[in-house]
Amino acid sequence: MSTELVVVGLGYVGMPLAQEAIRSGLSVQGFDVAASTIASLNTGQSHIDDLSDTDVAEMVNAGFGATDDPAVLAQADVIVICVPTPLRDDTTPDLGAVESATMSIADALTKGTLVVLESTTYPGTTDDVVRPILEERSGLQAGIDFSLAYSPERIDPGNPTFGLRNTPKVVGGFTPECTKRAVAFYSKVVDTVIPTAGTREAEMAKLLENTYRHVNIALMNEMAVFSHDLGIDLWASIEAASTKPFGFQAFYPGPGVGGHCIPIDPNYLSYAVRTLGYQFRFVELAQEVSGRMPAYVAARAQTMLNSAKKPMNGSSVLLLGVTYKANISDERETPARPIAKRLIAMGADVSFFDSHVSEFEVDGHELTKAFDLGVASEAADLVILVQTHDDIMAAAPFDGAAQVLDTRGALNGPNVERL
Repeated sequence: MSTELVVVGLGYVGMPLAQEAIRSGLSVQGFDVAASTIASLNTGQSHIDDLSDTDVAEMVNAGFGATDDPAVLAQADVIVICVPTPLRDDTTPDLGAVESATMSIADALTKGTLVVLESTTYPGTTDDVVRPILEERSGLQAGIDFSLAYSPERIDPGNPTFGLRNTPKVVGGFTPECTKRAVAFYSKVVDTVIPTAGTREAEMAKLLENTYRHVNIALMNEMAVFSHDLGIDLWASIEAASTKPFGFQAFYPGPGVGGHCIPIDPNYLSYAVRTLGYQFRFVELAQEVSGRMPAYVAARAQTMLNSAKKPMNGSSVLLLGVTYKANISDERETPARPIAKRLIAMGADVSFFDSHVSEFEVDGHELTKAFDLGVASEAADLVILVQTHDDIMAAAPFDGAAQVLDTRGALNGPNVERL
């Protein structure tokens, strides 16, 4: 008996796809190599923000199961690869998980299967990395014996408005027939499917989206630094510019960029450009500018304490919100970590408040977690608003704080300085 879909990689990308496919009436199984993930999912427990335990339990009741047995791959009509694509220490792409997943698929691949890569990567990966592994290990030929396509994931964790179904899905196949096959599959689970010229164009589309955001956020970060020195409220200027009904889109400065997309994805494009002998100077400069922001936040914190005749060494600093994005628990690449590291190195006593995070470590040092937001804010010499979780903003614990450094432009008050 065949399975209509097997999702390889059951994280923040793979699980929403599996859920929506089940809701659309497809039979779905999941393949992963993490024993803890498999165990939690099969007992109805979620490990990602966008799915609750109830969501996973409903999936299991509908027939979903997670496994590390590659035999499940041989039964699939469609296999979608949703594994992580991090960077190595030297900022080059680490495709180890993609290659490992592809080898497992190749060893079980049967004629007629559609294989789709969703993991973010540089243009050419589907054709130059995934396809050769599939063909050489299976003895089958892409575009003839099986279909191959790329469709970039567009999951935005914690977004209450746009989920997998109502976010348009870009699809590019190895051949036109592969594209048609992939479009037909995704049309079952996504409202709008956008076919494009091929796998490279689909791969580039994802990197273009995030590089666009990366460069514009870096522009605002750089403007925030000199606007402060010029005595300009950049947040007010952005608000004013946003009134123009054409030709302007608002981006905002912040304490640094976090998550998988903005700090990671543009480096994949930069890597591809460097293989051609060029430098992608916009991306590299944007990375440099945004990478300096945590140090700038620490320097501003020191200046604020100095203005109150307090040294950084020995002062208590409370970080509000330590995830990379509001209202989720994801700490990947969060700027709160380098900020805390810099403050600790300067001698500060750093604590944090975050209802989404139970523990927060910085280089092996576990920060003290505050549980009473109002008491902790009043006790701190300086409060730094890093992330605007709803519960933090609703509690409004800022009036009693001695000084507040607002890195998100969300606050006003005599004790508040905006970044």
